[in-house]
Amino acid sequence: MRVFIAGGSGVLGRALIPMLRAAGHEVIATTRSLSKFARVADTGATPFLLDALDRTATVRAVVETRPDAIVHLLTDLTAGDSGSNARLRTAGTRHLVDAAHEVGTSRMVAESISWIHSPGRELATESDPLDLDAPEPRQTTISAVRALEGTVRELDDGGVLRFGQLYGPGTWYSTAGRFGDAARAGELPATETVTSFVHTSDAAAALLLALGWGRGTWNVVDDEPASGHEWVPRFAAAVGAPPPTSSTSGDIGRPVSNAAARAAGLTLRYPSWRDGFFA
Repeated sequence: MRVFIAGGSGVLGRALIPMLRAAGHEVIATTRSLSKFARVADTGATPFLLDALDRTATVRAVVETRPDAIVHLLTDLTAGDSGSNARLRTAGTRHLVDAAHEVGTSRMVAESISWIHSPGRELATESDPLDLDAPEPRQTTISAVRALEGTVRELDDGGVLRFGQLYGPGTWYSTAGRFGDAARAGELPATETVTSFVHTSDAAAALLLALGWGRGTWNVVDDEPASGHEWVPRFAAAVGAPPPTSSTSGDIGRPVSNAAARAAGLTLRYPSWRDGFFA
């Protein structure tokens, strides 16, 4: 297949492209920066300059490349700004799906997130309602996720992967990442908030598989949701940080089930963050 990756220069794109190439697919990967062309090319893809917030440019890019499938990995994490990310999830997704309609490409797999449900103790599944009554800025994020997922599902083969917190090289949860720095500075307390993680290599493997899954929504997380009291000390040890302090602040979070993705054929290289943090 010819696969068009929107947002191909990021962590997931760089992990996915070699897998696609090894499977025999041709890959075009977009970036907003000419300075990232070499990074994209080094992974085996053809780089393509694109700002997905420009509808005309997005439609033109998809018409020009005429892909068999589109992988939507558009994010804006540079400033940790939920508003910027929300704009990509809404307008960027709309433009990609419009472009797919233009050329008759029905197959799309899009990156979403799994921490979108009301706090609770029970495992969240794909059918549970979103936390639409959350306060800001979380409400902006949840509303944008709902828009992204609904837009992608307009396509006959529009699939959505709700990833857990991504960890691994190049992510915020890495030695050189935002939370690695925070842990070493003593600014990452262990709380009761439950988090579901997934290693970038497992997330990329899920994207590859999902190109054949068709229309639907799947949680892609590891097997062990955990409170900060469990995972933060081990993460701190992995990134060379001192033992963390404990805090009672924050909500309880929500564990997430990966049963549907497992049933669809996903096998995890890192079933638990306990091993993955040290990989």
